[in-house]
Amino acid sequence: KLDRTRSQVQALIRGGKVRTGQGKRARSSLIVRSGMAISVSLEPQPVRDIIPEPVNFGVIWEDEDILVVDKPSGLIVHPSPGHWKGTLVHGLLHKFPEIAGSGAPGRPGIVHRLDASTSGLMVVARNDRSLDILARAFQERRVRKEYLALVWGVPKAPFGRIDLPIGRNPRNRYRMAISSTGKSAVTDYSVLWSRRGFSLVKCNLVTGRTHQIRVHMRHIGCPLVGDQLYAPRRKTPFGFDRIFLHSWILGFDHPRSGEPLLFRAFLHRELKTFLGEVLTKDRGRP
Repeated sequence: KLDRTRSQVQALIRGGKVRTGQGKRARSSLIVRSGMAISVSLEPQPVRDIIPEPVNFGVIWEDEDILVVDKPSGLIVHPSPGHWKGTLVHGLLHKFPEIAGSGAPGRPGIVHRLDASTSGLMVVARNDRSLDILARAFQERRVRKEYLALVWGVPKAPFGRIDLPIGRNPRNRYRMAISSTGKSAVTDYSVLWSRRGFSLVKCNLVTGRTHQIRVHMRHIGCPLVGDQLYAPRRKTPFGFDRIFLHSWILGFDHPRSGEPLLFRAFLHRELKTFLGEVLTKDRGRP
C-alpha cells in the first residue's frame, strides 16, 4: 500500500517514478496484469504534527496502561491523506496527551482500527509496553471481537463460518473482495432474528481484515444496511458515513496484570431507532 492519494500517484507516474519490470516508464493507461512487476520510487512523506483538538467519543474504561473507547460513526481513527484534522487520534491527544510517545508516528496509541462508518469499542494503549502486548494479542487471535450487523435478506443458514480470503478489488481500490490471493479471513456469524426482509446478525471476527464483515456478508447475499460501497443499489436509512455495524463486545487480557477484561457498548441511538422501526412497523397485521 502506497499511502498516497490518487493525485499523488498520478504525479509519481508523470514524474517517471513508476516503472515496469523492464525498466520502462509506466503510463497511467497501463493495464496491470497478474505477475507483472512494478517498481515505485518514493521519498518518505514528512510526518505532520498532530495538533490536539476536542473530538467527540466515549470513554468506557481507563487506567494507567489502556483506554477503551466507544467510537461514533463518521469518525476516522487516525490522520491520513485528505483527513489531517478531527480524527480520533486528535481527540485522544487532547484528552490523554501522554499517548503521544506510544506507537507509530501519526498513530499514537492505536492498536487496531474501525472503519469510519462503523461504531463501537476500541482499545487504545497509553504506553509502548501495552501497545506491544496488545498488538501481539491481536496478531495471535487472542482477542474477542463481536459485532452486531443488520443485513438485507436472510442468510440461508442461521449460523455458520465464512472462511474466505480477502484482498484488494483490482477494479476498485476503495473496495475489498473475495480473492484466492488475498489474506485469510474468517467470520463466525449467527442470526438473532429476521423480520420484513432484514436480519440482525451477530458476527465474531476470528481474523481482522479490512471490510471483513461487509465483504463476507455481501458474499452470502446479505449486504449490510447502509453500506453504499458494497450495496450501492440499496436505499440507506442513514447518512453517507454510517452503516449498521457496531463493535459491541471486546475482550482481552490486561497487558499488565493479565486479568481477563470484557467490555460491551450498546447500540448507538440512530441504530436503535431504525431497529425500532423495523420491529414495530406492520405489527399486529396478519
